[in-house]
Amino acid sequence: MKLSYAISVLTAATTTSSFSLVRALSTTAPKSVLPDARNVITKNVQVPGLDNGMDFVKMGSSDLVVSKVCMGTMTFGEQNTLEEGVEQLNKAWDEYGINFLDTAEMYPVPTKAETQGRTDKAVNMFLKGRKREDVILATKVCGRSDRIDWLPRAEPETTAALTRDQILYSVDESLKRLGTNYIDLLQLHWPDRYTGGLFGQPDFSPGQLTAESAAFEEQLGALQEVIEAGKVRYIGVSNETPFGVCAMANLAKYEGYPKIASIQNSYSLVVRKDFEAGLAEACHHHDVALLPYSPLASGSLTGKYAVPADIPENARLKLFPGFMDRYLGSLNEAAVNSYCDIAKEANLTPAQMALSWCYHREHVCSTIIGATTIPQLDENIKAYDIKLDDDTLEKINNVYKKYTDPTKAYGVKA
Repeated sequence: MKLSYAISVLTAATTTSSFSLVRALSTTAPKSVLPDARNVITKNVQVPGLDNGMDFVKMGSSDLVVSKVCMGTMTFGEQNTLEEGVEQLNKAWDEYGINFLDTAEMYPVPTKAETQGRTDKAVNMFLKGRKREDVILATKVCGRSDRIDWLPRAEPETTAALTRDQILYSVDESLKRLGTNYIDLLQLHWPDRYTGGLFGQPDFSPGQLTAESAAFEEQLGALQEVIEAGKVRYIGVSNETPFGVCAMANLAKYEGYPKIASIQNSYSLVVRKDFEAGLAEACHHHDVALLPYSPLASGSLTGKYAVPADIPENARLKLFPGFMDRYLGSLNEAAVNSYCDIAKEANLTPAQMALSWCYHREHVCSTIIGATTIPQLDENIKAYDIKLDDDTLEKINNVYKKYTDPTKAYGVKA
């Protein structure tokens, strides 16, 4: 029987010297891990849609080799029809050489009982026209939420949580919807515990802690079961913190649990401090690949929200009014305007500059993009051909110094 992580640490503390304990829990990188030894391009494939071809990298500690651009799917079945979703995926594969897509059991968004699972139907339709080995398929199981009680579970109206039973049931249901017998990357969509800072919430406060959450051991134990059953190849996390990454990495190292290979967190020109200030170091040393989502900060970095009166009804701002407060009810507007000015000086669209910056950032393994139209999709992927010059990068860095964490400055105007 595996000892719990907490008990193992307590035992170590009472039976070893301080030096031994520190060494046992050390996250120091092996000497072989050089500064540029992560996210190295392993191959380049010439494709019709890109002048310089699509690059591929090994994803963290896994054996998966993924394209540097990953197709997000969360609009399929809501803002996009299923057929439009399939069209986007086919274009991404055939014209741009992408081999990686990301979905989730709760998609499309905004998540609701009436539409849950529709996105997976679009992915299923796409997979029927492809060799399974030509698609790196990632999906996610929901974290704890007292609001979400409509997911397929053994007992109806069960509120979402990362318990063993829910993880196992979720995987089986996802496989059915997707029409496949294995998932390449299964991710925990958000932590089961209180972390603070989740989806625009205030940062962590000890006074808000609750005892209700599934232990890391229970979550990783369930993930081990689906791996051993051949249903899942690799595992990852999403919306996770340095504590979560390090705790799971040490459980894998010292207790034999499966190792997380990736982390899918929000990362962009205006949402980067949380990752770069702590997670970047933890992920580098534990070989956990960053898969950024929302590289355009929910569309705000395109500059299309600059004039509120011109925002269309089907824009994400209108669909997610509360969710979008962090992008519009904060210093983010001033930061975005500054970045838009830099893009104009560089003869780029704001989207091109923001995406190029993210695509080629040293922290990044593969960037998850999303589009609601084919022209948007083309612009987003073609931005991979663009490499920002030193002058543009310096200007970006200067804006970052002024607006380091702008989406958290609620109610503040420049």
